[in-house]
Amino acid sequence: MDISIHWTFLPHLDPEASLAFYRDLLGFEVRNDVGNGRMRWITVGPADQPGTSIVLEPPAMDHGVTEDERRTVTEMMAKGTYARITLATTDLDGVFARLKEGGAELVQEPTEQPYGLRDCAFRDPAGNLVRFNELR
Repeated sequence: MDISIHWTFLPHLDPEASLAFYRDLLGFEVRNDVGNGRMRWITVGPADQPGTSIVLEPPAMDHGVTEDERRTVTEMMAKGTYARITLATTDLDGVFARLKEGGAELVQEPTEQPYGLRDCAFRDPAGNLVRFNELR
């Protein structure tokens, strides 16, 4: 089988703050920007990986989501426990320095994990956990 990740979705609360994180700090290109105000779906991704994208979307907008469920999602986002993504880099220290200098919310400094990975973690403006693994 030939399977790859094409899109993944993360919620956002403030499209401009999300663009500042994903475009300006991480250097991702904006591939699509649909809607207006807070009701925007923004597709971003690494310029050298055109087949892999992150869609930043308003939270809990599926038609089948109830108001109670939407409220729960919003509460979880505020606590930083709703969504996460793990990215990989050959320059963990460089990514860490850039995000820290850019004011991103630090969760974990670069750490050698007992299971063989070295990683760090930040939260994006919506509270999503963004973890970076070092490629060796």
